[in-house]
Amino acid sequence: MNKRRQQVLCIGVGNEFRGDDALGLMVARQLATRQIPELVLDEQSGEGAALLQAWSGWDNVIIVDAISSGNAPGTIFRLDAHQQTIPTDFFVYSSHAFSVAEAIEMGRVLGQLPTRLIVYGVEGARFDHGTGVSSVVEAAIPELIARIEAEITGL
Repeated sequence: MNKRRQQVLCIGVGNEFRGDDALGLMVARQLATRQIPELVLDEQSGEGAALLQAWSGWDNVIIVDAISSGNAPGTIFRLDAHQQTIPTDFFVYSSHAFSVAEAIEMGRVLGQLPTRLIVYGVEGARFDHGTGVSSVVEAAIPELIARIEAEITGL
């Protein structure tokens, strides 16, 4: 059996020099310390074409990224790409015009979405230049990691 069908690819998306936008990268790095056998980790900047390439051939994919939807900072969202459209305005701080939401919609149109594609987002508080995430986003990371681990266990 294809190993990619048995494993889960988790893509941490972000830019570690844009405040809370580093969230996805931080989560991927913390998940790496958990040594979950089914989990394969990748880090991406959020550029849409690179995301399409990264998940190519995978059945189970989880994407983690900071979002900006106007909700309270630190709010955790779980979106199933096969059950709902991913709002493009969630990723307004992406440095690329073709970002996570657009990559998912392009994958949908082209028939190139993984069988299971889950997006976890945490509402950011600040996306200015500089390193380190805000305290409210950092406080959401343990719960987010627990949800991702439960998601993997449930597959």
